[in-house]
Amino acid sequence: MSKDFFQDKSNNYEKDKNRVDNVQNIANLITKEIDFDKSMEIIDFGSGTGLLLEKIAPFVKSITAIDLSPSMNKKLNDKRDLIDCNLEILEIDLAKTKLEKKFDSIISSMTLHHIENIENLFKDFYNILNENGTIALADLDIEDGSFHTEDTGVYHFGFDRDEVVKIAKNVGFKNVKIQDASIAYKPQGGYLIFLLTASKYI
Repeated sequence: MSKDFFQDKSNNYEKDKNRVDNVQNIANLITKEIDFDKSMEIIDFGSGTGLLLEKIAPFVKSITAIDLSPSMNKKLNDKRDLIDCNLEILEIDLAKTKLEKKFDSIISSMTLHHIENIENLFKDFYNILNENGTIALADLDIEDGSFHTEDTGVYHFGFDRDEVVKIAKNVGFKNVKIQDASIAYKPQGGYLIFLLTASKYI
């Protein structure tokens, strides 16, 4: 069984006002960039306690929440009745588990830096999207390693924006766009967050 890096953080995860504000900024930009509608079935990759998906839920039909952390998934399940769309929670590793179903969009906040092979992840995203499906992925710009003060399974100290755009295009995504989404504030400073959006056309 893989380690639950967020077991000790889940209880207080949503009590961090800076974190909540950061996700709100990301959600605001995602809803501006992606044309959601109530027929859409989407994924929230690295859904955690549902901070992002609860803000997107009113605009879509269903959300499949994917997260490896049992403790975070429990927190999300505890507030299932507050989520304004159909919700499915999957405790799986997308790198090892292939989804048979196709989806209309994939959203994600602050999860990419926990993934070792980003190019393979983007390929998986591309393959499970319907034609004209979209991605909206938010994460850290390159940082000095100080963002995480504890071990939460980090593989990347942020990302070079040009590299992320290049990966998305190489996989086949079109209309690739990257822009400032928010600033994550911590006692040690502020960290710039980008949002990458793109579309799948066959």
